[in-house]
Amino acid sequence: MQVQADKLQKRFREAAPEEVLSWFVLTYGGKTAFSTSLGAEDQVITCMIAGFVPPVRIFTFDTGRLFQETYDLLDITEKKYGLKIELFFPDAGRVEEMVREKGINLFYESIENRQLCCHIRKIEPLKRALEGMEIWITGVRNVQSVTRSGTKLVEWDPVNRIIKVNPLVNWTDEMVWQYIRGKEIPVNELHAKGYPSIGCLPCTRAVLPGEDIRSGRWWWELPEYRECGLHKRPAGSAS
Repeated sequence: MQVQADKLQKRFREAAPEEVLSWFVLTYGGKTAFSTSLGAEDQVITCMIAGFVPPVRIFTFDTGRLFQETYDLLDITEKKYGLKIELFFPDAGRVEEMVREKGINLFYESIENRQLCCHIRKIEPLKRALEGMEIWITGVRNVQSVTRSGTKLVEWDPVNRIIKVNPLVNWTDEMVWQYIRGKEIPVNELHAKGYPSIGCLPCTRAVLPGEDIRSGRWWWELPEYRECGLHKRPAGSAS
């Protein structure tokens, strides 16, 4: 599958996102899934695939610690595009055990604690969500952070053993927002309040103009650690 991913990267590296999405959906059909965090770039992809036949499977994670504005956007998006976004929840027993042992705000204590929280609330649900899938579509872009630079449009994900497609990988922030304005795409109200990247409420803050767009995520950590693990890259890859 690594070889197949490399071939598809060469084929589509200059292609428009709509072309990329259409080909993968038509070729892989029900084996294709799109994970959305309901962020700006993910809303762009949702708009692009909303009318596809066959429809694309879309899922997201309810970690139990999201902003109310994120839940509101989820509802608005489903109604606007007439689609259903699958919700995946963390295992309640695992969350209860973690909180009993380490506290409700364990993530501020250490990187290890924060990564454990992300693992239980996001990584474990992701594995369930990707079961039986061959193509995983994401909204990852190179300019989002130092941990995401060097990402390819099509690449093999050895962690989840799946071909990962990042159709907006080379888009700038301006390209994302120009598309949003042109298509009147609904976005999270927090974007207008200084939140360019939105995750769980206790781990997200507003940022100042000019700051890295993901600098408000896990802001108490060094930039190279600011990933939940969903898009973990193997050692030695470009970063």
